[in-house]
Amino acid sequence: MSPVRSPEEALETFYMPPGYRLELVAAEPLVQDPVAIDFDADGRMWVVEMRAYMPNVEGEGEEAPIGRIVVLQDTDDDGRMDDRTVYLDSLVLPRAVEVLEHGVLVATPPYLWFTQDTDGDLVADVRRVVRDDYGDPESNPEHNANGLVWGMDNWIHNANYGGEFRFLGDTFAYRSVPQRGQWGVSMDDYGRYYRNSNEDPLRVDLVPVHYLGRNPALRRPRGVYERMYETKEVWPVRPTPGVNRGYRTHVLREDGTLAAFTAAGSPVVYRGDRLPEELQNNVFVTEPAGNLVRRYVVTEQADGTLSARNAYERGEFIASTDERFRPVNLYSAPDGTLYVVDMYRGIIQHRRYVTGYLEDQIRKRELEQPVGLGRIYRVVHTSTRRDEQPRLSGYSPVELVALLEHPNGWWRDTAQRLLVERGDRSVVPALRKLAASAGDERTRLHALWTLDGLGAAEPDVLEPALSDPSPHVRAAALRIAEAWLAQPDHPLQAAVIGMVDDPAPLVRWQLVATLGELPPAEREGHLATMLTRYGDDPVAVDVAISGIPGQEVAMLQRLLTDSTSAPEHAVGKLAAAVMQGRDKAGIQSLIAWVGEESRPRWQRLALLNGIAEALPEPAWGTEQVPSMEIDYKPAGLLAAAASGDSAVHVEAARIVDRLIWPGKPRPAGSTGPRPLTPEEQQRFDAGKQIYLSTCAGCHQQDGMGMPGVAKPLVGSPWVTGRADHLLRILLHGKEGEMLMPGVGATLSNEEIAAVSTYIRRMGTNQASPVDPEQVHEVRGVTTGRDQPWTEEELARAGR
Repeated sequence: MSPVRSPEEALETFYMPPGYRLELVAAEPLVQDPVAIDFDADGRMWVVEMRAYMPNVEGEGEEAPIGRIVVLQDTDDDGRMDDRTVYLDSLVLPRAVEVLEHGVLVATPPYLWFTQDTDGDLVADVRRVVRDDYGDPESNPEHNANGLVWGMDNWIHNANYGGEFRFLGDTFAYRSVPQRGQWGVSMDDYGRYYRNSNEDPLRVDLVPVHYLGRNPALRRPRGVYERMYETKEVWPVRPTPGVNRGYRTHVLREDGTLAAFTAAGSPVVYRGDRLPEELQNNVFVTEPAGNLVRRYVVTEQADGTLSARNAYERGEFIASTDERFRPVNLYSAPDGTLYVVDMYRGIIQHRRYVTGYLEDQIRKRELEQPVGLGRIYRVVHTSTRRDEQPRLSGYSPVELVALLEHPNGWWRDTAQRLLVERGDRSVVPALRKLAASAGDERTRLHALWTLDGLGAAEPDVLEPALSDPSPHVRAAALRIAEAWLAQPDHPLQAAVIGMVDDPAPLVRWQLVATLGELPPAEREGHLATMLTRYGDDPVAVDVAISGIPGQEVAMLQRLLTDSTSAPEHAVGKLAAAVMQGRDKAGIQSLIAWVGEESRPRWQRLALLNGIAEALPEPAWGTEQVPSMEIDYKPAGLLAAAASGDSAVHVEAARIVDRLIWPGKPRPAGSTGPRPLTPEEQQRFDAGKQIYLSTCAGCHQQDGMGMPGVAKPLVGSPWVTGRADHLLRILLHGKEGEMLMPGVGATLSNEEIAAVSTYIRRMGTNQASPVDPEQVHEVRGVTTGRDQPWTEEELARAGR
């Protein structure tokens, strides 16, 4: 049994470091099933209530339109909310809110709404669609769009969504970006963004992510969604048998506690001013399955990357003995403290992924009910003194400019947002002064970006900022300066190009990204210089390649001809991009170059490594084809495979084995792809829609997976191999690194056949289609199975 505790009783269950404690800010019935919050300019709390989420273990009733956005206020200023207004109701599983001065963004997939209260009663009376692709209502809520964080760059950033927004007064600009993360996104003092997913507790974007989407041939680029942690271990203070895969060896320790992250979410950078200095720019991460909150201490390494370590040896910042403590979100708050959103319930895992083991645990300890509870806490310390409640909506523009020097990041962020939203350029002189001479680099950063948001970041402001003592300011100035780079002979262009020797890696990364915005005729030479000089820096290389879509072969020729050094990594990555872009003429050039005995050895090996990197893993079988099919005999590769240089020979031979071409015998039993019949094509088309709603959240729309979350499906032997192996995995799931949950309980035989057919033919996959009878057969012979398959079991499994 898992008893339901009152908020006061729950406060007695928490373990925290000496000096720290939790205070209750709000609890049921004032708030129910909270999953996200935001604060308006006056410090009122806007809460997303996902009231229909998992009302029972079957998830029956989730479609009920009972979700709400509510506004909580502390009317007597005692630190605890006491007034509730329903701003917007009748929502289906809402998940994010962002309060702007002119309205409120609300996410209820598939819609992102811009709502407004036009008469001042805190009730929405205007609602219009900003996007109709903001998530999928048929998809798992755990893998759906969320976030909505106004960033330092004045774009609104997201998690689990491939786009960003910018407020333009009466509309929103949109740009496509690579999709990262699962639940929650946070920004640090310098405009870097943090996300995570399930077993993958913390990742960061070292480079603004929109650059890395410029070149579709660049797969898995470095610099975005970079892993920060060394270990996934967690340290609950109670046995935690009720986790989804508690039956697996090593999921639980011998004492019954969760051993490693399984439900990491909502990373937040603490940027307040009312908790001890030791917490500044630490990142906090929730683990609701383990009833805890992790504190990560972040360190910048000499190479510019960031690392994170647990602040406590074999311990956590917050841990509870209450199984129903479900921290699902965290916020660095206006009052200078850290807020914890506790959904407070027994069931946290969505029905699509509930294992039979977890269902037994839920029923055994009666975790289904009650629902409709929820608590919001603040973290305080013995040294904490409450800050004044903000009233920023009434501040003049001049007063808002002064707040850019506030020690609490929330006040700085909100002041910048309000200045940009209002568009009042009367404060430009004051902002220019701050950008040039403020003593705090964070203030100079905010001033620059506020000027940019007002369209007033002029060259005479940016040029001195390019030599600012802070690398973060220099990087921001580079990015903002891009607006002038297309103008021939503009002085800023020379100043930007002259930063090639900047000592800070983050500035060099931004420089490479910015050079990719130069006019095409000018960018290649400058990027070639950066690739030659910094060809061993994986982030710089990938950012450079992002700026030359379709020009990878020309860049390769330049490096191979002109390089006096040996930028092997850059050459290999360029070769991989050529292969991934499926440029037939470019691939022919690569194959010819590797066969040239006169070519320097390092070049041949670098090219071979790049070719191999881009090929899917080999997966021969009775229904399979090689990794890649070409329509000519690769003489250059065959020559390299016959080379007397053992390293060249081994690499080339490995690639030759993975290619097929006219006249080359296929392995016994293998067949090439045949065209789909009309019925199979219909199944393929239906499978695509199922894939996008059910699978793409982890495996991505292109099937290339997400680091730390899901393996690629394109080129996977488990996808393109025996159909019955894939069907077993889809029906019941698969164990191993980055687990695959089964979907047999939620998808019919027809639906599983459709999605199987789609993924076996997506991208470069060329395997045979699947029909419902095959699914019916495998489902029949595996009846009664309630655990995912191990790779060893799949290897032994027959039809």
